[in-house]
Amino acid sequence: MDKQIIAITSCPTGVAHTYMAAENLEKAGSDLGVQVRVETHGSVGIENKFSQEEIDQAIGLIIAADTNIDKSRFEGLPIIEVPVRQGINNPQKLIQDTLDQKGRIYSSGKAQSVKDQPAKSGNENIVYRALMSGVSHMIPFVVTGGLLIALSLTLGGQPTEAGFVIPENSIWQSINGIGEVAMSFMGPVLSAYIAYAIADRPGLVPGMVGGFIAVNEAFYAADTNTGFIGAIITGFIAGYVALLIKKIPVPKAMNSVMPIIFIPIISSLVVGLLFIFLIGAPVASLFTSLTNWLANLQGPNMAILAAILGAMIAVDMGGPFNKTAFLFGVGLIADGEVSVMGAIAVAICVPPLATGLASLIYRHKFTKADQTTGVASLFMGFFGITEGAIPFAAKAPLRVIPSIVVGSSVGAIVASLTGVTDHVAHGGPIVAVLGAVDNVLMFFVAVLAGVVVATVLIGLLMPKQELAVQGSAQQLDSNPPTQTNNPQPSSAINHLNLLDLTNQNLWLLDTQEDNQQDLLNKLISLTELEHLITNKDQVLQAIWNREKESSTGVGDGIAIPHAKSEAIKQARVLFARPSQAIDWNSMDGEPVNLIFLILVPEENQNDLHLKILQILARKLTDQEFKQKLLQVSDKDQLGQILSEIQ
Repeated sequence: MDKQIIAITSCPTGVAHTYMAAENLEKAGSDLGVQVRVETHGSVGIENKFSQEEIDQAIGLIIAADTNIDKSRFEGLPIIEVPVRQGINNPQKLIQDTLDQKGRIYSSGKAQSVKDQPAKSGNENIVYRALMSGVSHMIPFVVTGGLLIALSLTLGGQPTEAGFVIPENSIWQSINGIGEVAMSFMGPVLSAYIAYAIADRPGLVPGMVGGFIAVNEAFYAADTNTGFIGAIITGFIAGYVALLIKKIPVPKAMNSVMPIIFIPIISSLVVGLLFIFLIGAPVASLFTSLTNWLANLQGPNMAILAAILGAMIAVDMGGPFNKTAFLFGVGLIADGEVSVMGAIAVAICVPPLATGLASLIYRHKFTKADQTTGVASLFMGFFGITEGAIPFAAKAPLRVIPSIVVGSSVGAIVASLTGVTDHVAHGGPIVAVLGAVDNVLMFFVAVLAGVVVATVLIGLLMPKQELAVQGSAQQLDSNPPTQTNNPQPSSAINHLNLLDLTNQNLWLLDTQEDNQQDLLNKLISLTELEHLITNKDQVLQAIWNREKESSTGVGDGIAIPHAKSEAIKQARVLFARPSQAIDWNSMDGEPVNLIFLILVPEENQNDLHLKILQILARKLTDQEFKQKLLQVSDKDQLGQILSEIQ
């Protein structure tokens, strides 16, 4: 084989389809006398990463992916880009098209077709993926900045009428300054990576510029900035303007300078001028005008005022609404009115405390990464940094934002009715600890009331593992997967023997169920599982949650449903071959007649479910093996066949 083709496979979840496409491409290449080297972008990161020598020697690249693949390594290489299912269903055609030089030469400066943009998958769309791309890159800045500011305030801050003051020329002032710098990048980074997800690298500059303008009110002569809401607006404007310019045909001589000169300059001008002269001031003025309206709600309407301020504090977590309410309270401190700031001080800490607490209490609904972020959110909440809740609100806004809005309003109302005050321009438990609050006991009662309400609502509204699903899908769909220094080779999963995880009591041959629900119910009801599952309904719900994400019908008559749950005590693999094929909403539209159900505990080690999926996906591409499963007549024979999966 003197000709070499390189290929990349990736699906949103980075498991079965990724490896099935890889296996089929390698096998098709062997049949055609072509060496096909596949780099998989799966849930464990990038495996079998290409060397520069392999890229240089390749005659073309096949990208079979439903996620955004960074193509910067492949300048000048012919690329054929298709959904991952094409890698599974039509590998020979893809290889032949590559041999026939039907691929499109990739150039970073060349206008790209729609197919060169991040591919849609499942229920995801470009708007959602772009937003998640921005949020995922913004989170480290929020966490880093917030925690550094909190640290400096705790150890070096002194309460005064003007707020917490850190002594000049102290180490704490330096730490506070570093934290403020990190926080200042929140808007620009959010905007930049929204634009990046839409237009690739040409979107970075206009997105960054637009985000900086959005959070600096001086550009549009306003009294307040538009916060992260404005950054989201500039990110989408920048992305689509850059994308539009990329599609404009230009002479070949200009291809190399388009992404570094013309696209960033023109798109930066467009987004900047639009925001300065048309968007920024009207949006900012909307929030500024709220201050005068709020002033009329004092006196007998104090509880109403507190509820409104609490909602404003929580709804955009450090954004314009938040800042409007906060500045309103600060202004009243100067006039000797400290009760309004008391309600605000309570409301400020409810969102980060509630989201952090929810991530730890409802662990089955959040990823480990979310739980780590939750710990940081709790820390930030103690110091009155509302932005700690942003990562959670951005992932599930329709569930998290209403919950924290209600919780903050409840906390603010309790504070206003019980005489809680705050003499400094800050919030959170830290102000009570340092003596800036009157009626400290009721301050903490108000905080507790708000946090409990918000936490319970998050738990009720959040479906199981939604944040986990969205977070993983966003990471793979919007950005290139994390490159590991020591990527796991394909052979690393081959030590697993499937028979160690299954037995004859977990197999159904020629079962009579004719629909997906009945079959799964029967599998879960097998007597063998009685001592291995603590809650049947919980396990079934986990299976259905995974099916809602995307069908586990991988095509060619095969389905690999799988679930992780606290109700599963030990990992098991179940098998079913129904007497008639069952509709599974498979990617190829065909019914399935071979079903492998994978059940693993929530806290399984070493990503066991991923290893099982991978070895199954690879083995089931073997048509001879598949025919054995379809023709087997008894469980003894089935056991011999399944022993090949290892």
